[in-house]
Amino acid sequence: MSVPPSLSSRISGRAGRIAGVACAATVLAVGAAGTASACNISEFTAAASCTGDKGVITVTDKDSSGTPATVTVFLQSNGSEKEIGSQVVKGTREGATVTFEENWAPNATYRIHVKTDKYNVDEDIKGGVTTPATACATEKPTEKPTPSATPSSSAPSTPAESATPSASASTSEAAPAPANSASRAGDSNLAETGASSNTGLFAGIAAALVVAGGGVVFALRKRGGAKA
Repeated sequence: MSVPPSLSSRISGRAGRIAGVACAATVLAVGAAGTASACNISEFTAAASCTGDKGVITVTDKDSSGTPATVTVFLQSNGSEKEIGSQVVKGTREGATVTFEENWAPNATYRIHVKTDKYNVDEDIKGGVTTPATACATEKPTEKPTPSATPSSSAPSTPAESATPSASASTSEAAPAPANSASRAGDSNLAETGASSNTGLFAGIAAALVVAGGGVVFALRKRGGAKA
């Protein structure tokens, strides 16, 4: 059965239109999927926290496309900025993080900038980061012994030290004894040389003996004269 030329042309036109719609739908779907997976600034978040007694600023990238992004942190103070550091992060659906060690002060403000070579992302995270009102806790210093404990431990040494002067004092008090001995030695030497207190007694005895001897001589002379 032959198909009229007019009907054939109408069928061909409809088939072409259907194919065109299908191609357009495919292109739109692919474009939408690519747009959904593209890196954008809304997938980046930042927060200030503490790790022990250290302050840190953490940036999280939840870009499922895995596009490498350069994250730079700036401290804002009195209208000026100071760069804290810069790191590269490659996002994941669960979220990849980079950490900046920063001894932040309470209520400080930081600007977080994100830049990618793909998808032309080059902007700041909305709102940046404001640190908590309380700084990170610092470790307490090691407690030292109280001053009262030190004297009690060294108290036994005090009597020993005080005993030394008393011993020396007793020695100094006993020191004059040799001087007495020296004087006695001097007295004995004087006695040996005849300069002691017995010299007068010996002189008296000698004088008495001389007188007695003289008397005997006188008596003998007188007796001898009588006989003549």
